[in-house]
Amino acid sequence: MLYTIIKAVHIIFMVSYFAGIFYLARIFVYYKDTDEFEEQKKMILREQYVFMARRLWNIITVPAGVIMLVTGLTMISLNFGLMKTPWFHLKLTFLVGLAIYHYWCWKKVLQIKNLHGNILPIENIKLRQANEIATFILFLVVFTVILKSMVIEYWWQLIVGFIVLVLLIMTTVKLVNKKKNK
Repeated sequence: MLYTIIKAVHIIFMVSYFAGIFYLARIFVYYKDTDEFEEQKKMILREQYVFMARRLWNIITVPAGVIMLVTGLTMISLNFGLMKTPWFHLKLTFLVGLAIYHYWCWKKVLQIKNLHGNILPIENIKLRQANEIATFILFLVVFTVILKSMVIEYWWQLIVGFIVLVLLIMTTVKLVNKKKNK
């Protein structure tokens, strides 16, 4: 029973963490989008985006990430057999990627805070691409956890399916934005 309760808390805070990390990367894009605005509007919006990014990071993303990590480690300690399964090693590998992305986001929060309203020195397209990394990591982790050993057994079918899913998402976004621009 204890393990199930901890797992539920882990899932709840995983959702909260990803909500924070998704929106945080979006704030970086919005900040960059102000480059062409008139000076007064640019400064007001940039100040607001820095405020939002810092609050989101400190109040939602990091606390949810810490609770997610603590409950995850607790589940491992309660079921150490997980460490002997190949699918769990794969999940941990994806989580290393998430930790790297988390670090990148933290550095961007500090960077925009210290810019004092100046231009963020990164291309808009790179920020938009970086915005999708957390989504792909989420897909990889969830599919690995749900399918467990089948991920190892059917790896090539899952890769093909993942590529199809990415293409479907990209096509849908392009179609929605095309209709929106008309």
